Amino acid sequence: MTDCIFCKIVSGEIPSYTVYEDDVVKAFLDISQGTPGHTLVVPKKHVPDLFAYDEKLAAEVFSRLPKIARAVKASNPAIKGMNVINNNGKVAYQSVFHSHIHLIPRYSDQDDFKMIFKDNSGKYDEAKYKQIQQSIIDHMDDDND
Repeated sequence: MTDCIFCKIVSGEIPSYTVYEDDVVKAFLDISQGTPGHTLVVPKKHVPDLFAYDEKLAAEVFSRLPKIARAVKASNPAIKGMNVINNNGKVAYQSVFHSHIHLIPRYSDQDDFKMIFKDNSGKYDEAKYKQIQQSIIDHMDDDND
């Protein structure tokens, strides 16, 4: 993809602070550094989002995450945890439409990174949960978008 910033980083056209690279993925520091060590893991093959992965690519990309995450964590003894985030689609805050996984080191609960999950459980009863459950099960083998 000629206008994709991550494809340009993968090809070396745009420099990056690469921390890991092999034939499948490239991992480099996110220029925003949400917290120190914030790393992006991108497949070298251009895929817009998680929905475009096939099983082989998913296995190849996601199997590399623990190794990279362990290296990021080991790089700084102050890192106490890590958020692993993958945004898919504009509504889910995806801003670069080349799939990427954020590894965001966590130093404390006061380290300038926040995620908020609202508890909406009061809006659901047993029937609603079962309806959602069955709809997902019914589509488990679909290969459609």
